[in-house]
Amino acid sequence: MIIFGEISFIVKVYQIKASAEKGKLKAKFVLNQNTGTKEILHFKNIDDAKGAPLIQQLFYLPFVKSVSLHENYLEVERFEILEWEDVIEEVRVQLENYLNDGGVILKDVNNDKVPVSIYAESTPNPSVMKFVANKKLVSESVEFKNIDEAKHSPFAQKLFHFAYVKDVFMSENYVSITKFDIKNWDEVMMEIREFVRTFIENGNTIIEHYPSKDTNKKSTSPGNKNPLDDQIISILDEYIKPAVASDGGNIQFDSYDPTKKSVQVILQGACSGCPSSTLTLKNGIENMLKEMMPGKIENVVAING
Repeated sequence: MIIFGEISFIVKVYQIKASAEKGKLKAKFVLNQNTGTKEILHFKNIDDAKGAPLIQQLFYLPFVKSVSLHENYLEVERFEILEWEDVIEEVRVQLENYLNDGGVILKDVNNDKVPVSIYAESTPNPSVMKFVANKKLVSESVEFKNIDEAKHSPFAQKLFHFAYVKDVFMSENYVSITKFDIKNWDEVMMEIREFVRTFIENGNTIIEHYPSKDTNKKSTSPGNKNPLDDQIISILDEYIKPAVASDGGNIQFDSYDPTKKSVQVILQGACSGCPSSTLTLKNGIENMLKEMMPGKIENVVAING
């Protein structure tokens, strides 16, 4: 506020222009200054917005469904309980007043950042490199074969933008990346490592939700369920998975054929297409299942995930 004698003038540092097409769920609020982010940040609820006080204010409004923060504007999605034309000006004024009263858009995250470290680790599969983080990435293992499969994982989608990335497999605290032969790992390893570190450190979304697992339909269907399935799964989980995970891979039970005494498994991550996977199957998994389930297992067949 600037005061000349008895006349006061309020200087508006922030000015906002609002717009929304009739019937559309999203409205745009354009600021005359940058918001403080160069990346698009998405918020689905007030908990998501704990580092963004301005966004939290919006979620106090009962009709706000989600908010996206861009470099110089906000995109706000509403629930269908009202139309934007009824409230857009009121929201614009509230946002403008909040900012001009000293409200904060984003907290200074630099002081709150937990340093992220990433180290690269080779695997038995020369096409696959494992990038291990010092924090949890996902709650369950997931694999993407292409960018279309990765539509619910912003992290995997970004990785597929590298032309040499063929496959992305994520487990609790690491990502295994399979490359095409157009590049050698010594040419691109540092590039991927720095991308992974920066993406995680900036708090970006790794995965929005997990794809449905069609691979277990046969084994989990009540009509197809065999009493031995659970025993096989238990052995794989306890004795096999930890070993293959250390090499950047995963093994997933698919089905058991009691007539042929054959187990079918799916290989993922570094295990998929690995030159030594056949040896691992025969000398490791198959022998262990035969020993622990005598007379029930004759062979193990693998499907590359």
